[in-house]
Amino acid sequence: MSIRRNLVSLIAGALPIMAALFLWYAVCALKLAPASLLPSPVTVFTRLIALAGDTNFLTQAGITLFRLFVGFAIAVVLGVSIGILAAGSRAVATLMQPVVRVLAPVPKIALYPAFVLVLGFDHSSKIALVVADALFPILLATYQGAAAVEPKLVWSARAAGASPAKCLFTIVLTAALPSILTGARIGLIIACIVVFLAEMITSTDGLGQMLVRAARNFQTVDMFEPIITITLLGLLLNAAFNVLSARLLVGFAEQP
Repeated sequence: MSIRRNLVSLIAGALPIMAALFLWYAVCALKLAPASLLPSPVTVFTRLIALAGDTNFLTQAGITLFRLFVGFAIAVVLGVSIGILAAGSRAVATLMQPVVRVLAPVPKIALYPAFVLVLGFDHSSKIALVVADALFPILLATYQGAAAVEPKLVWSARAAGASPAKCLFTIVLTAALPSILTGARIGLIIACIVVFLAEMITSTDGLGQMLVRAARNFQTVDMFEPIITITLLGLLLNAAFNVLSARLLVGFAEQP
């Protein structure tokens, strides 16, 4: 039953993508747009397959993934730690809430020039932007999930002799795991977008810079390659995250 449901979900998710590709192909086949501006999907994907064996292209994709993973990992560690501590300590929550209220609504891309000035044009500024953008969804989801944990679970653990720190990072963290994973999934999607955007603005490498370079040279086919690559990477990362979540949430009420 589960396999059938997953298959139906996969087909339903693929239909809009197939429809978009068909529409793209139809526009090109009917010559509703000049090929110099909108190349055929056949041309684009043929070029992408050729680039799959290109060392430089794989290197650029690896640079983007490095920035993405490092920034996302830092955001997860900070977001989960601060969220759990805020849920367990009224003093930490009091300090955290005004900071979140002020900084969470701020478009983090507006902070990027400051990151560049302080951290330079290399990896650090891009990673910092990823952290700044992915942090708040993870932090807020962790705090909400931890704050909703049944107090009796904590009282029982404390009565059994567990320390406050052990209660927070074992009982509360485990019980809040579904909410944490939801926030992490949102943060991962945001990280994919932000790292690409940062590379487009100021970078000498990465998939985002490849797009900018192709646009400046009016190489429309090569403009599509970084976009499709980051899209495919996002889909693969999301699928991997779903598999990880299913394994971690075995036994939770949310799981079948």
